[in-house]
Amino acid sequence: MSRPLAIFDLDGTLVETAGDLVFTLNHLLDAEGLPPVTLAAARDMVGDGAKALIARGFAANGTELADDRLERLFADFLVHYGANIANESHAFPGAEAALDRLQEAGFALAVCTNKPESMSKLLLSELGLADRFAVIAGPETFDVRKPDPRHISETIAAAGAAPEATIVIGDSMNDVAAAKGAGVPVIVVDFGYTTIPVPELGADRIISHFDDLFDEITSLAPHLFGHGEPRSTA
Repeated sequence: MSRPLAIFDLDGTLVETAGDLVFTLNHLLDAEGLPPVTLAAARDMVGDGAKALIARGFAANGTELADDRLERLFADFLVHYGANIANESHAFPGAEAALDRLQEAGFALAVCTNKPESMSKLLLSELGLADRFAVIAGPETFDVRKPDPRHISETIAAAGAAPEATIVIGDSMNDVAAAKGAGVPVIVVDFGYTTIPVPELGADRIISHFDDLFDEITSLAPHLFGHGEPRSTA
């Protein structure tokens, strides 16, 4: 069996990014003469990429965006967000220790996110986490994005792993659908960004803290540690 691989979503899974994302969204809204959105309200807007966040933020103010205007705002978003990407963002409690434990157990690590690759690498570098990951894949990396299962499959291939030796950790239906479509078991955190109740996402396991991740992987996929056979994700 190839070296086991753990693939993590980024926003809302590994890193709490809502504060900095909403700061930039409100910068765009202010420039357009619109009122800001609150962090509490905006958490439900985060998770499907910056364009979706912008569109939802403006829609909350009664403004629908044409495609060309959204593209201009997206370009502005990237500039402002890139300059403020780690003001408040931080790894979720226990995340770094969980990564340590997986690496000590022989796992390779990867990130598969709908956040642009360049922004993902910048954020992880600012947080001192980038060097841990064999692959950091955004939607432009393979020209696909979750929930398309090819986003997971291509990340697995780029890491030199195999689907039967992989597990996905995410926070949303995008992660669950992409993982299951790629034939990979998936664990969901219950502290991330999703408008669908976590128990309804259809994940194989749910965790409330990263301290629980290693034991859940051991239970769900013992073959990743050389024990037993892969379990079906059907």
